[in-house]
Amino acid sequence: MEILKRLNNENKDIRLDALRELKAMIDEGKIEKPVMGNDVNNHIHSVYSFSPYTPTAAVWMAYTSGLCTAGIMDHDSICGAEEFIEAAGIIGMASTIGAEIRADMSKTALAGRRINNPDQKGVAYVTLHGVPHTQIGRVSEFFKPLNAARIERDRKMVAKINEVMNPYGINLDFDKDVLPISYEAKGGSVTERHLLFALANKLTEKFGRGQGVLDFLCNDMGIKVGEKIQGFLLDTENKCYEYDLLGVLKSDMVEKIYIPATDECPDIRDVASLAKETGAILAYAYLGDVGNSVTGDKKAQKFEDDYLDELFECIKEVGFSAVTYMPSRNTKEQLDRIKMLCEKHGFFQISGEDINTPRQKFICEAQRDPAFSHLNEATWALIGHEIAATEDINKAMFSDWAKQTYPDLNDRIKYFASIGRGER
Repeated sequence: MEILKRLNNENKDIRLDALRELKAMIDEGKIEKPVMGNDVNNHIHSVYSFSPYTPTAAVWMAYTSGLCTAGIMDHDSICGAEEFIEAAGIIGMASTIGAEIRADMSKTALAGRRINNPDQKGVAYVTLHGVPHTQIGRVSEFFKPLNAARIERDRKMVAKINEVMNPYGINLDFDKDVLPISYEAKGGSVTERHLLFALANKLTEKFGRGQGVLDFLCNDMGIKVGEKIQGFLLDTENKCYEYDLLGVLKSDMVEKIYIPATDECPDIRDVASLAKETGAILAYAYLGDVGNSVTGDKKAQKFEDDYLDELFECIKEVGFSAVTYMPSRNTKEQLDRIKMLCEKHGFFQISGEDINTPRQKFICEAQRDPAFSHLNEATWALIGHEIAATEDINKAMFSDWAKQTYPDLNDRIKYFASIGRGER
């Protein structure tokens, strides 16, 4: 349908108008209304970091997938949040907003350790959840100098890509090949995925889809490509072709072209201060030791599991309020341990399956296990927190008022979940 293409139009107003038309078609019975269950997802990326979806398209995908709530979570950007909120309002879906940040942990007990970042020791992925809508501008300002520094590093990594690819007659131009596939001009970030997606485009231009690309990867680059991905790359009609190729490149090439991030990684205590100032909820993003990568872009590797008790003590001291994790990514043993440590330290537990390719499902079926029902309730509490803190930042979930009024975290979750569901 032509109207679906407009959800990804470059013009935000055209995107939102297309969504209004689709909603009208649903109301008129021209399109069947999706069946909603209890599924939630608080970690959906948009084009403001790396994703095939604008905020409006992401909301539509979440809605038609059957999610009852959806949350936007871009890397070092919150510029898609207002559109996401408006789109969710149009379609009648509860929503939450946030941002993902790589933070410098060098001034903590975790200095020099591989935390949850495959590419760099001493740097951790953390998330700001439930940003009050009145604070979007403040958070956006926080990111501006970080992304300026990131652009400079991106340019240097493109130069390293060209060093690797020049013998094969392939050259990337950052301004012509990378920036146009990003939303940097509108406040988005430019990630390593953008660089490698631009390279994927160059490879398909040079070798075409199919055997030529696969031969180049395996024979010239010496990359081991799994049988399943080989099938994807041999399928010339594959609608996710460049994204699948990106996954192969990311798993192999990042270590060859990666330049350690410095100025673009704020000190974790500055991030904690930002969260406190804005009323947002600061969460540690648990990764855990990786065996078989669910997304196919991570190698088997050890992360924070060997020193998890120490890590929890550290993030408690720094000022974290929550831990976010994905039930589909870890073993039962890992998840049981995370739940136990969260309860021990009084951390709010949040879920979210990061969505950044068209092959991923918006629903995490592993989360339907009754053992994770608390994550669904937590999402409604997160939404309630965002509503309350937008009205009055002093009524945020981890404000002094909330902690004094509801000292037991479970009671607090119930209170804010009732706000999220519109029961108060």
